[in-house]
Amino acid sequence: MAKPKLAPKTESKPTKLPQTYLAFVSRFPKVAKAHEDAAKAVEALGALDAKTCALIKIGISLGAGLESAVRSHVRRAREAGASDIEIEQAILLAMTTCGFPRTVAAWKWSQEN
Repeated sequence: MAKPKLAPKTESKPTKLPQTYLAFVSRFPKVAKAHEDAAKAVEALGALDAKTCALIKIGISLGAGLESAVRSHVRRAREAGASDIEIEQAILLAMTTCGFPRTVAAWKWSQEN
């Protein structure tokens, strides 16, 4: 069976971080730095590359219903070299565990990135 093709992407949008995140980081810079440092330490511990970590985080974020996290990890996956087909597969893998509505929502969010 042939893999589905994505609609061609238009000009990519500049990365915009959510205002709530920026406000939180501004208000609590030490907490934000500690969070970032912990995330980097965990990623550096294992054998998984950045692309694989981002694809896994897409699934985790999808399962938790976190739109901004899905968008963030889709951006990170692309920056790490993931193709649109790989990102779609990471999203579709969640369907039988997390449900069809969450999967469709995450797919939509990934298309809007």
